[in-house]
Amino acid sequence: MKKPFKYFAGFVVFLFSSFYSYAQPDVQWQFSSTRISVGKYEIKAEAVVPDGWHIYGINKGVEGLDPATFHFDFENVKPDGEVVYSPSPKAFNDTLFGKVLVHTGKISFTQNVSISQTIPSVLKGNLTIYSGRADEFYPIEKTFEISLEGGATETASSSAIKLTSVDLNKPLADCGKKVDAKQSLWGIFILGFLGGLIALLTPCVFPMIPVTVSFFTRRSANRQAAIKNGVLYGTFIFLIYIIISLPFHLLGNVNPEIFNNISTNAYLNIIFFAVFIFFSISFFGYFDITLPGSVANKADEKSGLGSIGGIFFMSLTLAIVSFSCTGPILGSLLVGSLSGGAWQLTAGLGGFGIALALPFALFAIFPDWLKSLPKSGGWLDTVKKILAFAEVALAFKFLSNADLVMHWGVLKREVFIGIWLLVGIGLTLYLFGVLRLPHDTKGQKISVGRKMLGVLSFLFTLYLIPGVTQSKYANLKLLSGFPPPLSYSVYGKENVQGKGLEANVINDYNKALQLAREQNKPILIDFTGWACVNCRKMEENVWTQPEVNKFIKDNYILVSLYVDDRSKLPIELRTTYTTRDGNKKDIYTQGDKWATFEAENFNQVSQPLYVVLDTKERLVTNPVGYTPDAKEYLKWLTCGKNSFKE
Repeated sequence: MKKPFKYFAGFVVFLFSSFYSYAQPDVQWQFSSTRISVGKYEIKAEAVVPDGWHIYGINKGVEGLDPATFHFDFENVKPDGEVVYSPSPKAFNDTLFGKVLVHTGKISFTQNVSISQTIPSVLKGNLTIYSGRADEFYPIEKTFEISLEGGATETASSSAIKLTSVDLNKPLADCGKKVDAKQSLWGIFILGFLGGLIALLTPCVFPMIPVTVSFFTRRSANRQAAIKNGVLYGTFIFLIYIIISLPFHLLGNVNPEIFNNISTNAYLNIIFFAVFIFFSISFFGYFDITLPGSVANKADEKSGLGSIGGIFFMSLTLAIVSFSCTGPILGSLLVGSLSGGAWQLTAGLGGFGIALALPFALFAIFPDWLKSLPKSGGWLDTVKKILAFAEVALAFKFLSNADLVMHWGVLKREVFIGIWLLVGIGLTLYLFGVLRLPHDTKGQKISVGRKMLGVLSFLFTLYLIPGVTQSKYANLKLLSGFPPPLSYSVYGKENVQGKGLEANVINDYNKALQLAREQNKPILIDFTGWACVNCRKMEENVWTQPEVNKFIKDNYILVSLYVDDRSKLPIELRTTYTTRDGNKKDIYTQGDKWATFEAENFNQVSQPLYVVLDTKERLVTNPVGYTPDAKEYLKWLTCGKNSFKE
């Protein structure tokens, strides 16, 4: 999907679709193209506007009334001149815009275009115009798909996505555990739970624990009522975070690949980078982030209601007012688990909600525990600023994702690690009191615990130093998955020699199949992604093991197919593919092709996924996913080799 975040807008529009479809004019459309000369075409849209409606013409100087605009999906199409309306417009005294030019009845919009390089056989896009009636005003966006005379025809390989020779139920050898995406749910849940525990230690949440529990114990008629209200309060906190994930289940029904598309979208990752930098500056103490006061006030007003309704709104108030501290942690969780699908997201948010809710319920049941709770103080500010440094480091992970999938070459591996090195130095200096931030006082006493954290930060910073070199220690295995891959290096791709298989990998399936037949070897398909953390862990922790490395080189043709690669396919290889479910999907990028290849043939959309095929493209073993145990992975590889048939 080329523009995944349109699904979010689509979801919102869906809620109002009944009203919107009723209000819009029912315009009849017809699109066509005429070849003018080599590389030049006339694109025409003809419309019949229903009685009572009008289309706004070219009204220069009238704010909000842009002229008709053609948008094309193909990057080499350039408009040649302005859109021409026909017939001529007529003056109209509009309720909203005053005296304007409008068109009624039959109207055509003509746009001449120039197309450089290869001309596609089919041109897709949309036309945006504005319509009105009385005091109503509606934008209209009409998509189109037209044939171009002399355009390149699709090659046979462009449609060779479905392999009829693959039978998932009958591999040549029944070895390898079948991939089950749900296996990772507990891991995501635990990560969410840990995130919730961290959120508890922030200044926005921690002071609320004794205050809220005291409220329940004092306002309740007896201890049983206090326990009931406290447990109910915690349950509502948990449910609020579960509810956040529900819309994503609807998105998953639209297209299972959408989560990977969203999480690896370059522009969305840049937005997350900016948001996390913004959050980190707030965490450093330079300003406070608050949601609109009206939102918190409304929830707070409702929390004064009695019984269950009041307790629910108390829970909602906590979620809202603590957002400035929980937002960055929650954002990391959302993006980190999103590529796995809706259930992974629900598991992560559920873990977060339980960790956040648990203390409120437990302290309501055992109020005497409150006496042992540490008092709020300067240590909370220290925790917040430590999180600020962590947010800066995470922010560059998002920027790295965008850089990798788009191949900009801006944030190479050593540059990324160098930035983390600077963050580590800053954190170390802060923890030892050398670097002062807002609200820090000169000469303040540094606690033993803070000094111990400073030592850990210093050791971590030292650990990062080899990562910016070409030494044999440059593969920072403890950080596998976070920095860019070893092959994405300022020293060039040869930097990975002796550290893994990346330097010898093939990235084209057809080429791998040809080599497999020439050398009579099975194919090892590695479905991977530039922004895939577990893929990097496999490459840098498992593939680097000498026995695994040698076995793959000697016995397999390895092909890595990047499902999030945003580089464009040649024109003749772009197509619209009909999936096994009957849905239409545009195959425009390398990632589109390989993601569809994985989903159609192996019924999986997660990465990494490892598949062994023979030279007749038959499935040799059960595909496997993330396998951090090198011995187990080698056992699966050995089974694939032994079961290979010519």
